[in-house]
Amino acid sequence: MDVKQILVDAVNKGASDIFMVSGAALAFKIDGRVVSAGENYLMPDEIKAAVFEIFSLAGLDITSPDDLKCEMDFSFSIKGTGRFRANIYRQRGSFSAVLRCVPFELPDSAKLGIPESVMELSEIKSGIVLVTGAAGNGKSTTLSCMIDRINTNSEGHIITIEDPIEFLHKHKKCIISQREINIDTSSYVDALRAALRQAPNVILVGEMRDFETINIAMTAAETGQLVLSTLHTNGAANTVDRIIDVFPTNQQHQIRVQLSMVLRAVVTQQLVPSVKGGLVPAFEIMNVNSAIRTMIREQKTHQIDTVLQSETGMQTMDGSLLKLFREGVITADTAVDYASNQELMSKRVKAV
Repeated sequence: MDVKQILVDAVNKGASDIFMVSGAALAFKIDGRVVSAGENYLMPDEIKAAVFEIFSLAGLDITSPDDLKCEMDFSFSIKGTGRFRANIYRQRGSFSAVLRCVPFELPDSAKLGIPESVMELSEIKSGIVLVTGAAGNGKSTTLSCMIDRINTNSEGHIITIEDPIEFLHKHKKCIISQREINIDTSSYVDALRAALRQAPNVILVGEMRDFETINIAMTAAETGQLVLSTLHTNGAANTVDRIIDVFPTNQQHQIRVQLSMVLRAVVTQQLVPSVKGGLVPAFEIMNVNSAIRTMIREQKTHQIDTVLQSETGMQTMDGSLLKLFREGVITADTAVDYASNQELMSKRVKAV
């Protein structure tokens, strides 16, 4: 199995992910669908050889299975082809690999369908901006576009903390320090603590995984930095509740108050099938105003959707899906399938 050729084929076919799993055929994910890319089932020895070829392409000095952890995350580049984020893991006692294809060039936000109202969040000078959604729905791409907008238009120091690094940023108007977990730093927490002493203007945290990371991120936001990060949550209200629930019960009131002061915006996105083929993004956008701050403080996050439906510059996910349907970008079935309130969406698309 020629791994390098597989990577080239995946990029040429527009695949987002590559799957090498023992007992299954080689597969690519294209436009959200996993499709077979080989006729024969992969055997454990083939996967093992492929894994060590991946290590070689990544420049990792791993030559023995004894050197392997049960899971490994890293990224690497192949000149003229692209960047790849690799996850090597074991299943049923044999090796497996999933690789994410990452283009060399940062994609154009307008071509990706990212609204200008989302890109304008990069103009915020301090506080926390979160991009949320399920894995594989473009959160990292949206944040990278926002970082590039800042890098193009502002002067300062941008620090990214990622696991692993996906898009590579060039120094434009900003100095950019990109730090990778397990290579440049031991953890998000250690990197965040250090970042506060590195004169940052913007800190990107790949993922807010635990209360300690969230706590330090809020401290950074309070001291004047813009913190960008992701969470695997759906919807602004769920995101606020998830952050608060991470903390012990006796700290949650204090965290609600603190979060209401530093949270600036929550963007939730999902990729949905387009009528023209491929995927298009749908966005829920919450800009934190005085009404939402009060709802966060007073534990009334269930009322947030009402504000999103009525305030200019904000929208619910279902509102975004309905707009895409009205514009002929997605079908009625897609709008209903991806809606949070499918019964109501079904009635709304029929009324169009």
